[in-house]
Amino acid sequence: MQQHKPPAETSAAADAWYRQPVLWLGAVIFAASLAGCIWTIVLGARHADLPLDMTERPHTLLDMPMHAPARETQGTGQQAGAKAPSSRDATATPGQRP
Repeated sequence: MQQHKPPAETSAAADAWYRQPVLWLGAVIFAASLAGCIWTIVLGARHADLPLDMTERPHTLLDMPMHAPARETQGTGQQAGAKAPSSRDATATPGQRP
């Protein structure tokens, strides 16, 4: 009569890590993403950006000036940060909206 192996011994070979297709898929995706990162770094090093000539325009970041404008402190007689009255405010009558 032929003897059969217990199921615990046969399942150990079937459960080996190299027989799991999900692990192979994960390894392939990981290798492809790593190769893509390396390729991006190589292309970035090979094709460096040249600096722009910014002498014609002031330095800006997202169309906002990088430095505050120079403040005028002489001749106005007002404190720094005070709002000067506009001509429209001076001609408006009290109680009416422009």
